Amino acid sequence: MTASNPHLCECDLGECRTDLLPLLYEMSQIATETGDLSSILNILLRLMKRHMNIVRGMVSLFDKESGNIVLHESFGLTPDEARKGVYLMGEGVIGSVVETGQTIVVPNISDEPSFLNRTGSRDLEAQDANLSFICVPIMRGRKVMGTISAERIYDNAELLKMDVEVLSILATITAQSVELYLLENIEHVALESENQRLRVELGERFKPANIIGSSKPMQEVYRLIERVVRTKTTVLVLGESGVGKELVASAIHYNSPIAKGPFVKFNCASLPESVIESELFGHEKGSFTGAIGLRKGRFEEAAGGTIFLDEVGEMSLTTQAKLLRVLQERSFERVGGNSTISVDLRVIAATNRNLADMVAAGTFREDLYYRLNVFPITIPPLRERGSDIITLADYFVSRFSREMGIEVKRISTPALNMLYSYHWPGNVRELENIIERAILLSEDGVIHGYNLPPSLQAPVVGDPDVPPGSLEARLNAIEYELIVDALKLHQGNMTDAATHLGLTRRVLGLRMAKYDLDYKNFR
Repeated sequence: MTASNPHLCECDLGECRTDLLPLLYEMSQIATETGDLSSILNILLRLMKRHMNIVRGMVSLFDKESGNIVLHESFGLTPDEARKGVYLMGEGVIGSVVETGQTIVVPNISDEPSFLNRTGSRDLEAQDANLSFICVPIMRGRKVMGTISAERIYDNAELLKMDVEVLSILATITAQSVELYLLENIEHVALESENQRLRVELGERFKPANIIGSSKPMQEVYRLIERVVRTKTTVLVLGESGVGKELVASAIHYNSPIAKGPFVKFNCASLPESVIESELFGHEKGSFTGAIGLRKGRFEEAAGGTIFLDEVGEMSLTTQAKLLRVLQERSFERVGGNSTISVDLRVIAATNRNLADMVAAGTFREDLYYRLNVFPITIPPLRERGSDIITLADYFVSRFSREMGIEVKRISTPALNMLYSYHWPGNVRELENIIERAILLSEDGVIHGYNLPPSLQAPVVGDPDVPPGSLEARLNAIEYELIVDALKLHQGNMTDAATHLGLTRRVLGLRMAKYDLDYKNFR
């Protein structure tokens, strides 16, 4: 067939392969120009049937969502037999090829115990007893997407070798079209089905575009936001520092009927008590030293929209009394003024303090507490949000990579484990700062565990006599992560992982033993 495979042109074995060239060329043209899998498989099966003396030919595709390997196209089988051609990963010869990515040749299927005859098409005790079976993987990179299988009656080892080579070429030509087909017809359908399931599960509830995360605790937050956005009800947003209370307030405003109105933010702890009243309610000219002109306060600026009062628990009792009047009457006077100003707006307050305890202690007005606590929304701390930690980390990686112009493609597995295991006292704000720092420290487009702060560093299995935090412990952590990353990258292949790390397979094995790592866990 080619100079590198001269035996494919030899016809002294009773079969010639030179007549395959036109069909192989036609297949490659279709694969390159259109990628139409149906047309490619039509040529492939015709080639196998007419030019390779194959009795039965099968193309099976692997649906990773369901875990099934399904017979997609075939010849030599009845429709009923073809419908039975479904395997699981590792099941039978076809399942083993998908699992390992390695070609399997069975010279005589009657002597092979792993041969399942799932379709029931073969009489293993009669004329089919001398069938040989060849199964080659259809692969893109290291991803196995299916198999091409062939059966024929002969036991010539050279012909078997020739057919393996031809089927491997056919699998290579077909691979790109198979990948596109799976993406468009199976994975796309699976994703649509999952999206539909989640929509039903969430009761078609909306998710604010400015908030990242879909954990169960956050779904409850979304449900409450959806309920309150339709009205101008006062909302009290509760939660630890850094959980994103301002994002929730913003989501309420911008999904409400008054979204076109102003959204005014004010931090009640950012200014001394002497100027807070002026900031909130404004002042008249000459009302105090330095008041050289009339100034509108935040409540006036927020008219027709929303005012967000952050850290409301830090207000003095005097300011609390004036805020209470605004909530009750939606009116106030500027500092130094006599005329009453009415405003139509929504008030959203937020605090990380326990207002009920403050009421009991006499540091927060009880009547104001009840006015603010009309519709409370508690934001869960990050440590209770499960997979949202990784979702947020990926989001911050993407954002900061773009803003800084530093290409970071992913977070390593050990680093992900550290992020997931950390207790996050600073919540989302702390995660954001940590990812920003890690991107600056990353040197190879990957955030590693050693790019994270010492507070996140997990102890590494190794020498128990090594003191935590010592240089040797830090070096062990780096070595451990590099080994884990290489094994994951090469799907547990120790030879490739060792080459990647510049080690021999034996040395890699010794270092894996040191950290109690098993290559099988990375397949």
